[in-house]
Amino acid sequence: GYEKGAFTGATRTHRGKFEQAHGGTLFLDEIGDMPLMLQARLLRVLQERAVTRLGSEQTLPVQVRLIFATHKRLNDEVRAGRFREDLYYRINVVHLRVPPLRERPEDIPWLAQRFVEAWNAAHPATVRVLGSDAEQALMRRPWPGNVRELRNAIERACLLAESERIDAGLVCEDAAADERGA
Repeated sequence: GYEKGAFTGATRTHRGKFEQAHGGTLFLDEIGDMPLMLQARLLRVLQERAVTRLGSEQTLPVQVRLIFATHKRLNDEVRAGRFREDLYYRINVVHLRVPPLRERPEDIPWLAQRFVEAWNAAHPATVRVLGSDAEQALMRRPWPGNVRELRNAIERACLLAESERIDAGLVCEDAAADERGA
């Protein structure tokens, strides 16, 4: 966060993410890609349980439950010197491994349906329905980009569908193009 006048263009006070999440939960994605300088700042916030807005001398206490995600093995990053060891031990309280989508194809129909529902909520004039052949085709894909890739495939199919029904050809159009060498 920052105070009004802290820098050119700071026309109002802005509460930062930790301050906004006070009393709740903050999700920090891809923590393994965080630069070392920012890791030091995060460690300070975790140790002091307080933040200071840019342009202020006042520290503000924050109580925040943190959830971190990364695609990297942080213990390997620590050994390579790319992740602070003290921060690693501070955040590694409960470790949950979420397997990649290719290891849990049974989740694909449920996820795909949620993405179609989200599309329908955002675009009520173009309601889409996922066909069973599309679900089967989705389950055969390896999804190297995981859930983000699946979401993008569903959004693309919703955009390109010429009727209400989304069929297998639409959800796996990019796979067919890859096979053709396009």
